[in-house]
Amino acid sequence: MAWSTRELADLAGTTVNAIRHYHALGLLDEPPRTYNGYKQYGVRDLVSLLRLRKLAGLGLPLAQIDTTDEGDATEALRRADTVLREEIERFRRSRAGIAALLHSGAPADTPSGFEAVGARLAESDRALIHVCTRIYSPAALARLRLMVSAESAEVRGRLHALIPGASESTRDRLAEDLAQDGAHWRSTVWLEQTEWGTHEPYPTRVTEHAFVEALTTLYNRAQQDVLRRADVALGRRAHVGQPDSGSLLCRSPVSTPATRRETSRAAS
Repeated sequence: MAWSTRELADLAGTTVNAIRHYHALGLLDEPPRTYNGYKQYGVRDLVSLLRLRKLAGLGLPLAQIDTTDEGDATEALRRADTVLREEIERFRRSRAGIAALLHSGAPADTPSGFEAVGARLAESDRALIHVCTRIYSPAALARLRLMVSAESAEVRGRLHALIPGASESTRDRLAEDLAQDGAHWRSTVWLEQTEWGTHEPYPTRVTEHAFVEALTTLYNRAQQDVLRRADVALGRRAHVGQPDSGSLLCRSPVSTPATRRETSRAAS
């Protein structure tokens, strides 16, 4: 008994379009036709179609199924297993990230690893952390998470409530409070002292400029001034540089630590 395309699709649990697609790719042989042009499928066609669906269901790409012997698909299966394992790990990380966001109530755009504090951060802080995740090493990011978590909510609130016309005394007090416990996480002083990744042990001109550009874009002028004053206070306490030039925020781009190192190496 011969089956039509629709009957074959029903028997195999697939669609007519899928069968036509297999024909177009050369994975399923064209069957003989009746005098009026209708295809006539038999048992061997059904078995071939079921085999194709089984291999595709295991995750083998159709291009690999085309070159896979029926009796030996071991290597193709190994490759498919690797791809599936990587996909499963990616989905696991995604689910863990979603669970952390739902548990903490943090905004969906909170950088990975900062979900626990994301709900307490202003949009500008979350944006700066996004930049940091691209320029800091994993070890530095771990320390950054601790610094962000330990930051005083009161001081953070004062910083983000700061208006451009804030008084000198207000700025000075806030800068001193930011520098009270050492380098704060928005500090360019901490940026210079940070351990970088294995491929780039020191901050480069691009990464330094990216950090400083983020500060000057995401925070208003009064907030930038407070961050600069806090960096100056940190530099003064550490006896590094002059009190009026302790921050990358108040330097020319050509005088950053990265460019000074490049100049020194060229001279040697």
